[in-house]
Amino acid sequence: MSLHTEAERVNHAVAGTASPIAEPSPIPSNPHPAPRRNSAPAAADAAELFARAAVLLPEIGREAAEREQARELPYALVRRIAEAGLLTFRIPKAYGGPGGSVHDVIRFVIDLSAVDSNIAQALRPNFGTVESLLFSGSEAERQRGFARLLAGDIFGNGGLERGGAHGAVSARIRRDGAQFRVTGTKYYSTGALYADWISSIALDDEGKETAFTVPRERAGVELIDDFDTIGQRLTASGTTRFHDTVVEADEIRPNYIPRDRRNPVYPLFQLFLAAVEAGIARNALHDAVQFAREHARPIRHSSASRSVDDPYVQETVGQIASQAYAAEATVLRAADAIDAAWADDLSNAALTEASVAVAQAQYFAVEAALRASELAFDVGGASATDRRHNIDRHWRNARTVANHNPRQWKAAASGAWHLKAEGPPTTGSF
Repeated sequence: MSLHTEAERVNHAVAGTASPIAEPSPIPSNPHPAPRRNSAPAAADAAELFARAAVLLPEIGREAAEREQARELPYALVRRIAEAGLLTFRIPKAYGGPGGSVHDVIRFVIDLSAVDSNIAQALRPNFGTVESLLFSGSEAERQRGFARLLAGDIFGNGGLERGGAHGAVSARIRRDGAQFRVTGTKYYSTGALYADWISSIALDDEGKETAFTVPRERAGVELIDDFDTIGQRLTASGTTRFHDTVVEADEIRPNYIPRDRRNPVYPLFQLFLAAVEAGIARNALHDAVQFAREHARPIRHSSASRSVDDPYVQETVGQIASQAYAAEATVLRAADAIDAAWADDLSNAALTEASVAVAQAQYFAVEAALRASELAFDVGGASATDRRHNIDRHWRNARTVANHNPRQWKAAASGAWHLKAEGPPTTGSF
């Protein structure tokens, strides 16, 4: 079978200084200032979605630096992205979507990250949700989940827990008649404050991990705005608490992704992080060019009368551009590897190669983003460090994303593959 994407396979099968957070506070049940259900018609293909993105992305980027300084969560902009259908790239045509590829998704994520990496990171659960449904969702789950996204709904994540071993789950879910009830506390709840639906995992009475998705306005769901890291401050990734929250039977995911064998979902999640890093590198390039053109002065002993004519400023910008260019190319090549795995009916060999490609892309994209973000300061003098320019946000954002999964492990996994044909671990980190 030589189809390019799983979407096609399903079509055939189905037809200032950032303000500190003084006191974390629960979020109202519906903080969205923008009216709901103004969704654009479903896009015919990925090209139409890219055309919509081209209109919206400049607006998103216009005040991104100022939003980050003021810590203003961009609820309205996130809603507009969803209503424009930009979370639906991978939904198959058979379900009313554009039927795009992983390459399309990653290209969009890079473009979005290049104007606001916070928003891009916050929307990561949506693309993971689609990929998970394509891989292991039942027909009813696909119908329901895809319809919500096509209607402009947003998915968030009740993520990892603090304390204990990394990835350990202590939240519990128990049966209560025809329903279930879940109790527990999650952190790193990516995008939850923007979301209509919260997906999470808890242990059932037998200790089995059980995935579920509930509406954010469900009684007993508490979202707390307490995410306070050095970067990615607007990803809305604070604490989610479930207080004996009802979970309906059809809100349980019985066919959740197994951790003991390869799948295409984890590589997509990981490559998403690399795409964010590539976008940050491109954004650092944008700010470096803008600063050199509009603010920088040649150093006293420079032979140039304008900074843009200074050979060392030119050389620095060239270095940044090279880092951004190479990171983007590397990440998109890894996206092609995931598409190739879908086309090969998700064979273990193809999935292993995709995981290695993603690990290599992640390692390089992190290095490129950190390097580009540091070099951005070299196009100017001391004024480049003025807080009003907020150039340091690129390094802070790149550093924060990099800490999601240590890049040393990515390099080591790649080395083990090349040296011994040993595949990466099957955990969610690869």
